[in-house]
Amino acid sequence: MRRATPLVLALSIVATSFTGMPAFAAGFQLQEQTASGLGVAYAGMPAAAQDAGTAFWNPAALPLLDGVQAAAAVHYIDTSFDFSSQGPPPGGSTYHALGDGGDAGSGTTVPALYLTWRIQERLGIGLVIDAPFGLKTDWSVPWAGEFAGLRSEVKTLNVNPVVGYRINPHWLIGGGVSYQRLKATLSNGVTPLIPTAIGTLDGDDWAFGWNAGVLFESGNGTHAGLTYRSTTDYKISGDLTFNNPALTALQSNVSARLKLPQIVSVGVSQKLGERTRLLVDASWTRWNTIQTLTIVATDGPRAGQVVANTPLNFENSWRAGLGGEYAITPQWLLRLGLAYDRSPVQDAFRTPRLPDEDRKWAAIGARFQPSDSWSIDAGYAHLWVRSASSDLSPVGAVPGFLRGSYDSSSDIVAAQASVRF
Repeated sequence: MRRATPLVLALSIVATSFTGMPAFAAGFQLQEQTASGLGVAYAGMPAAAQDAGTAFWNPAALPLLDGVQAAAAVHYIDTSFDFSSQGPPPGGSTYHALGDGGDAGSGTTVPALYLTWRIQERLGIGLVIDAPFGLKTDWSVPWAGEFAGLRSEVKTLNVNPVVGYRINPHWLIGGGVSYQRLKATLSNGVTPLIPTAIGTLDGDDWAFGWNAGVLFESGNGTHAGLTYRSTTDYKISGDLTFNNPALTALQSNVSARLKLPQIVSVGVSQKLGERTRLLVDASWTRWNTIQTLTIVATDGPRAGQVVANTPLNFENSWRAGLGGEYAITPQWLLRLGLAYDRSPVQDAFRTPRLPDEDRKWAAIGARFQPSDSWSIDAGYAHLWVRSASSDLSPVGAVPGFLRGSYDSSSDIVAAQASVRF
């Protein structure tokens, strides 16, 4: 039992790490897909139909895009995560003396590529290569919450062929299949008895999902879109390792199931004259597919046994956005946007790996289009994240409270090049 304790502890701690961080959108979903969408805080994207990025936002709109189009977008997301411990025991953090962990945020680059082809007037196809979920945080060593999380990095790669078809002058439908990879690298302190001991989990999996959309076109400048993205069910396999030679005998393979949420979005695009367009949207994300996370050792001292069953208890969440575009000249388009994102995390279950709270967006962007064959989009957004409280109770083999608050914010800049053939 004494030899197995570090293994059980490490697995228990990393069990929370697949749930994400509030680096970008609420939970660990990435809204950052197109620079043209960033300028309006992604308001109205299910109905916008403005470039090849439409293949991601609503495949039903593909027949609205002429010829062959391609778009490459890159987002740089600069995040800040700071923790303030409430104080030493008995009312504060058990390991308060180890410090607040510094700034766990960092700069992250998120690329995306989109291709579309209108084969005929009623039929269009496309390909999406992007990252719909992700996180990256790194707390200093030592810190008061090191036994609950140090480094967390989760990446996804989504390959999503799509097709869209016009049924009649007013209605279009579309859909696609996703083959998506999730890769995670996660670490934490193991035990105060060996202050420098760190456990690290590397794991990954591929899984299938699907998406569908409907678009209504009124003919008087109104588009209304409805989209759905399915859950993606992962069985993550990985290796648990330790940096201390005394613990190498406890290294093992592990597995965990993670069911990413389904998402329903509705958006409206309305032209107001020749130069102005209004965009609104609302999304609902079924985060309650993540209630607990069970970790199983597949070999080693606890092979075949459940070594952690972490309660997460995510709630369903929503977001809403409002944006506008104004054509200053035939070549220049100005964008502005606001949005509100509701977090799926409940106060009682907030961990250092997920100090998520509600956030507000303010965005600005522009498009330069010197000809019909190409254009450049750029955008910037600042996210204000509500202060998040921490009252983490003793869990696992290393008991200890983590009491205090998290303060977070994000700045996002993006650029996108689009071509049409």
